[in-house]
Amino acid sequence: MARSAPKPLGELALIEQISRTFSSAGAARNKAVALGIGDDCAILRPPPGHEILVTTDFSLENRHFRRDLHPPASVGHRCLARGLSDLAAMGAAPLAAFLSLALPAKILRTRRGQRWVQDFLAGFHSLARQHNTPLAGGDTSESPADLILADIILIGSAPRGRSLRRSDAHPDDALYVTGSLGGAHAELSALLKRTHRSRSTASDSHPHLYPQPRLAVGSVLLRRHLATAAIDLSDGLSTDLTHLCESSGLRAEIDSSALPLHSLTAKLSRQDALHAAVHGGEDYELLFAAPTAMRIPRKIADVPITRIGTLHPPRAGKPLITLHHGGDISSELKPAGWQHFSS
Repeated sequence: MARSAPKPLGELALIEQISRTFSSAGAARNKAVALGIGDDCAILRPPPGHEILVTTDFSLENRHFRRDLHPPASVGHRCLARGLSDLAAMGAAPLAAFLSLALPAKILRTRRGQRWVQDFLAGFHSLARQHNTPLAGGDTSESPADLILADIILIGSAPRGRSLRRSDAHPDDALYVTGSLGGAHAELSALLKRTHRSRSTASDSHPHLYPQPRLAVGSVLLRRHLATAAIDLSDGLSTDLTHLCESSGLRAEIDSSALPLHSLTAKLSRQDALHAAVHGGEDYELLFAAPTAMRIPRKIADVPITRIGTLHPPRAGKPLITLHHGGDISSELKPAGWQHFSS
């Protein structure tokens, strides 16, 4: 017997599906959301003595993900992880998320398309529950092209005047990174060689498909006054360290042998592994500065912490970032990570 065509999913039905997915315990546990999905505006109630932090990120099909290669749960996970990582870099705690989703009309007319949306929401929801981040609102629209667009807004809070910034590092501060580097680039490179969609599920062994925002580490760095400045590694160490150095008016010297390489880079040559670590991007680890005299634990929130270099005052004739390769061999490290609108 032929299967009947599925009932097309309209905007109201889509909103109802989103509401059902996110109306459970997350919002109830998070007292910051006084009014969530269902009205013209959400109402948030930040903790006393805290200030609000806001970040926003696009997830564009064929720019940040591919429907033929990325599992829809990974697309949803990554959409939220990008914003959570920004909050982590400033030591903030998430209060609420807002998701605007533009979908091709035909994706809601087929079982396969409706399942894609369901799995996308499931991936988003799983990470949201893990970090107690209720979805408090958003928008839906028909995409003018056969492409998917997800726009995420994250609202967080931090004690007033204490959030970590890129601009507060000091001369002679040590530089540290969380976790490992290059894994996202290595996994993406392997993914692009496939001819079919990955079936991988969320785990630490999939740093590109399921990156883990370091919110717990950022919170400890802030609460214990361990870091002077921080940034998340979304565009690559070379690019993001450049941002930190320029914001703080300092230069950096990095020991290439100290860089903690992800196990996925083991299949690469030493040169390619180093390239993945310094330019690859999307590792969503934290890069932070701390006084040299400060005793930084080897692990924070069970995440390894590695010292990779030192910050110095600017000096004529010295590059913004110097990469030391051992002995007297060194080279200038120029920003070569991801930049939109670059050639």
